[in-house]
Amino acid sequence: MISNEVPYLVLVRHGQSEWNQRNLFTGWKNPPLTKQGEEEAIRAAEKISRLGIHFDMHFTSKLIRAQKTGELILKELDQVGLKTIEDAALNERNYGDLAGLNKDESREKWGEEQVKIWRRSFDVPPPGGESLKDTAERVIPFFTNDIEPHLFQNRHVIVCAHGNSLRALVMHIEKLSLEEIVKLEIGTGEPIIFRFKNDGVFVRSSDR
Repeated sequence: MISNEVPYLVLVRHGQSEWNQRNLFTGWKNPPLTKQGEEEAIRAAEKISRLGIHFDMHFTSKLIRAQKTGELILKELDQVGLKTIEDAALNERNYGDLAGLNKDESREKWGEEQVKIWRRSFDVPPPGGESLKDTAERVIPFFTNDIEPHLFQNRHVIVCAHGNSLRALVMHIEKLSLEEIVKLEIGTGEPIIFRFKNDGVFVRSSDR
């Protein structure tokens, strides 16, 4: 379906996963949602329902926590069966040697400042993993080549992904500085809503 309305782009970080609950670095590991995470997805759907739109495309990562979040949202919106594209380009950033480790124990092992640099800097990756810069270098081309063309055709799009893959995408969309992006936090199950204008400009909606 192609709508005559100005299209929406809705970004949603997955709901709480079992490893979020246990305070573990997750990255490309594949834990499921917790009960709270499922409830966060349903609450996200309730917020999105206020838009009163029918999505045309759903994009998600190859990781089950994002896929399940999207599935729950679309079920709550009564939009089951929507065309869904899963791609590893939208995966969370790879935390390498930190994956599976407790964040507090990691601070004790490597020091508060070093772990903060790995987590919050733009271009310093953890051992064996990706930086946010590395993540952006796969997320942004995928967005430009595979997602944005649907918006130019007035299609409404929902993307269910991860904290860092969505941080990279918001950085691109809102043209954030490095100082701004390292401070940006995206909560689990919290929709970020954009309207896409004819000139290719994104406007963040207040319907949040």
